[in-house]
Amino acid sequence: MSVATLPLDYTAIKQRQQAVWSAGDYAMIGTTLQIVGERLCEAVDICAGSSVLDVAAGNGNATLAAARRFARVTSTDYVPDLLERGRERAAAERLPVKFQEADAEALPFADESFDVALSTFGVMFTPNQGKAAAELVRVVRKGGKIGLANWTPDGFIGQILRIVGRYLPPPAGLKPPTVWGTAERLQELFEGHEINSSAQTFTFRYESPEHWLEVFRKYYGPTNRAFAALDATKAAALEADILDLLERSNWGRSGTLIIPGEYLEVVITRS
Repeated sequence: MSVATLPLDYTAIKQRQQAVWSAGDYAMIGTTLQIVGERLCEAVDICAGSSVLDVAAGNGNATLAAARRFARVTSTDYVPDLLERGRERAAAERLPVKFQEADAEALPFADESFDVALSTFGVMFTPNQGKAAAELVRVVRKGGKIGLANWTPDGFIGQILRIVGRYLPPPAGLKPPTVWGTAERLQELFEGHEINSSAQTFTFRYESPEHWLEVFRKYYGPTNRAFAALDATKAAALEADILDLLERSNWGRSGTLIIPGEYLEVVITRS
């Protein structure tokens, strides 16, 4: 059996991924993405009083957006520190949210427990994509909605992740997370359910390309861990490749950085 056909050790992969997302401080990145959660809640048409589950919630963007619409929200993630950041934000706004540590591939809830399940740039990073998709379907009632925001393969973050992957290749056979940002993969994952998707843009706005790199190198798990794992020569090469992409993608003037980041907004109606 070749290396490429060896069965994936999802447990080991998940442990490594959990360490990645525990590194840095994703909340510092997540708060800048709040508008995505607001848009997603509008897309799924959340109603006051509905039961909502935020899966791989990070620091709670979709959580807070749903709670602001008077939904009954349970916010979950497998990184306790990120849940704590969400808890702090909810407390600051006096929003009654339940926070619970949970694995997106093994959600600790009964079948059909929620009217809506949400995930913004979260569940797409699970190693066992089929299992994560099945769990989203399982915990939502028939006729309920699943709302997702997923980075696309060719969008800005998709390109960043590809660059990082050239220096730290993922396990052979592991599907890239950005396939969640394609209609084809969503049809495979949610076969038999109604799927509506549309390309959306989140605009990154930073002081300069160097500022973006400084923030993401310090706080964003994938780039933080990549730089930490590489020797000085390879780290310098990674930095140069990222800065090159930033310069080529930048719409900003006078040294500032403005980059459109494409993502797929998805609304799935459970059959």
